[in-house]
Amino acid sequence: MSAVEEKLASLGLTLPEVAAPLASYVPAVRTGDYVYTAGQLPLVEGKLGVTGKVGAEVTAEEAKELARICALNALAAVKSAVGDLDKIVRVVKVVGFVASAPDFTGQPGVVNGASELLGELLGVKGVHARSAVGVAVLPLDAPVELEIQVEIAG
Repeated sequence: MSAVEEKLASLGLTLPEVAAPLASYVPAVRTGDYVYTAGQLPLVEGKLGVTGKVGAEVTAEEAKELARICALNALAAVKSAVGDLDKIVRVVKVVGFVASAPDFTGQPGVVNGASELLGELLGVKGVHARSAVGVAVLPLDAPVELEIQVEIAG
């Protein structure tokens, strides 16, 4: 078990199986020293537990937890591309999409769920640039979607 996965276990979390693509793409692509993930939904065992718009059917706190799940799924996608999460040199960029009610403006707080988890797991390696974008709708009516870009050693 990698040090990152040991840290996950200490937080009471486990790395999920990589989420199966919903269309014609792969979960992650490695090019050179970087891995780019596809957008990751908050799927647990292949299912969305919550659907709807943040600020309407979904609270900001619920969505923040969903962003954590997206981050776990993104890490699973990274592992599928490189085999070992300890190869992460740093998380370079996180892009979070939040399906938002028209008057909801708390997207940064929602995406903090992912950013905070990456920091807990990776320390300074988890500090990243980020975008948090409000959108009208996401696949499967998911409240949150996340993609990450990481630098990998060797």
